[in-house]
Amino acid sequence: MDLAALSIFRAVVRENGVTRAAAKLNRVQSNVTTRIKQLEEQLGVELFIRDGRRLVLTPAGTTLLPYAERLLALADEARHALKAGQPAGRLRLGTMESVAATRLPTVLARYHQQWPDVTLELETGTSGRLIDRVREFEVDAALVATPLDGPPAGPLFEFAPIYREELVMLTPRGHKPIRRPQDVALSTLVAFERGCSYRSHIEKWYLRHGIRPLRVLELGSYHAIIACVAAGAGVAVAPRSVLALQRNFDEVAVHSLGDFGIIDTLLVWRRGHFSPALDALRGALIEHGGQDVVPAARETEPATGIAPHDGAENAGLQTA
Repeated sequence: MDLAALSIFRAVVRENGVTRAAAKLNRVQSNVTTRIKQLEEQLGVELFIRDGRRLVLTPAGTTLLPYAERLLALADEARHALKAGQPAGRLRLGTMESVAATRLPTVLARYHQQWPDVTLELETGTSGRLIDRVREFEVDAALVATPLDGPPAGPLFEFAPIYREELVMLTPRGHKPIRRPQDVALSTLVAFERGCSYRSHIEKWYLRHGIRPLRVLELGSYHAIIACVAAGAGVAVAPRSVLALQRNFDEVAVHSLGDFGIIDTLLVWRRGHFSPALDALRGALIEHGGQDVVPAARETEPATGIAPHDGAENAGLQTA
């Protein structure tokens, strides 16, 4: 079972078929098909079955996939370790959409200029999904919001704080000030799917006061979320840093959540799974995060843990 065969197997899974995998690997289709058959013969099991025009993993293929990911990740790590500490090779970074849009463009452009031998692959997702991707060696590191139960450390993970975000509540224009969940006039929460740490934080805020949103409308981008809030479909939460990049941002009211809304963004990686490329990226992110200017949290109300609404706090944004 050689690494090249495992790489081809993984590519067929990721690209959902031989044709796209061959294009991704710059191989002819017949070569990819032959290598998969050879791997199946070597292992004595079928890895794929054909369902119409699709290839579907068999139970044996599903079992093999995480092992293939780990073996290929270890091979990458070994290659990096032998390059005398010079950042090179492939680096797979997961990130929340908000960080990808607001924080990463500048730092990644500089990183690419400084370390052109690093091939950086970027994917976005919720914090929960990204932590799972790190756990399964499917990305080398991820930028995630601090989970409700604290940073994912322990025997599996290491982390470094990078950015500090201010989470704010968004409502349609004209909404009354919000000091506690009972002040929210709309019963629908517009949010990302489960696994989003920001959603978990605001749901905790509701539950702390014995309230649940009647409905949760799940959307996949802040642009869509803010547009729905502006149209009166519900309320939402978002990092303040993303608002200036969004259309319709002047059609929503912004409500401070005080200390409750201050949430750190962490760079998380698998313990022991490190490389010069990741070390260089961590340094660049920490330096960039050190230049971050985050509004200080307002003094909170002891009864609610939520700061009073400040109508003058948001220059350029419509407040209630």
